[in-house]
Amino acid sequence: MLKDTYRFSRFMYILEAAFEYFISILVAGAYLAKLTSELGVSDSVTGILSSVVSLACGAQVFAIFLFKNGSSKKGVTILHSINQLCFAFMYLVPFIDIPRDTKIVVFILLLLSGHFINNVVQPSKINWFMALVDDSKRGRFTANKEIVSLLGGMIFSFAMGSLIDRYEAMGRIKESFIICGITILGLTVLHTATLIMSREKPATEKEKAPMREILTGLLRDRSYFKVIFVSVLWNVSHYVSTPFYGTYTVKELGFSMTFISIISMVYALVRSAFSRPLGRYADKRSFDKMLTVCFLVAMVGFAVNIFTVPSNGKVFYMIYYVLYAVGMAGINSGGINLIYEHVSPEKRVCALALKNTLAGIAGFLTTIVASRLVAHIQANGNTFFGMHVYAQQVTSALSVILVAVTIIYLNTVVIKRHSPR
Repeated sequence: MLKDTYRFSRFMYILEAAFEYFISILVAGAYLAKLTSELGVSDSVTGILSSVVSLACGAQVFAIFLFKNGSSKKGVTILHSINQLCFAFMYLVPFIDIPRDTKIVVFILLLLSGHFINNVVQPSKINWFMALVDDSKRGRFTANKEIVSLLGGMIFSFAMGSLIDRYEAMGRIKESFIICGITILGLTVLHTATLIMSREKPATEKEKAPMREILTGLLRDRSYFKVIFVSVLWNVSHYVSTPFYGTYTVKELGFSMTFISIISMVYALVRSAFSRPLGRYADKRSFDKMLTVCFLVAMVGFAVNIFTVPSNGKVFYMIYYVLYAVGMAGINSGGINLIYEHVSPEKRVCALALKNTLAGIAGFLTTIVASRLVAHIQANGNTFFGMHVYAQQVTSALSVILVAVTIIYLNTVVIKRHSPR
């Protein structure tokens, strides 16, 4: 029996994903909203900043030219460390003795830089580690990886949320920012260590083909574009609403950071519980069919959020988040594995980069447009067509419609197309 020389590296990938996830928690959602609120940034602008992660996906196209087909470990390790340092320094901005507008500019530059650099390395990093996984076990492996990240993130988020609440109650919220920044620095060290200790599978001669040649082939492949349009539609569907939920929870719904952490814990438990069953289902039936199930559940979640208001917020938002957790248990990994299911190995870095670039830009532009709607509704005293509604209720309704379109497209175009290559 041959020795599995990449087993330890796969374990490192699981830890790497967990540490990266912990950092992402501190630079998104309610945590980002706390920082922007301290800096005096409006809700609509915070929504746009929340979707910067989507725009930053556009940077993945640079991976096609920056990383050659072959070894990418050194470049990924260095750039990942830089992007995470940018996130750590974000928490120091409130302490800089400069005008408020300048602080906001510095903050945005750090946020943008962190996300852009992070996205440049993602296609090569994913391909590096996923190449170590047996194709017949990808669904289960990605499920296990997510479970570790989610359960660890559940504890991490609760601890950090409680800490911020405690300091805010004492009128010393800025001190919690220092702790958050130091925490990101510590996680950066651990994350970098996992990359250094991981091995990389040598590239085959076929995989060393020039990236530009591969990109040209993909740009001419209409079947490939049919597949990646699923990710484009999904990004449009959820970026029309989710970037505005962070401010909605801490302002209109009035949730404490501790309660937000509790919701996050429930989210993590639910998503963890469904990750492996959905992974097994995808390995057996295909990721196309698994995504249909996940999109349907997410759509119901958005429908619930149409009716989420301060009087029922804790119950209805919890229901939404549970349903969203079930959907996301398969959607994130499904988008990656859909590419692996339909694209040959030597094309995967390019294919992932191009997919995430197009989907990311689509998501960000969607949030830009939606932010105008959010600002309009709030400027008119939370009224829309004469009805008293919150902006996030309207954007949730748009998400329902758009997810329905995504499901129809997936089942009428992608699932019925020719068999995977």
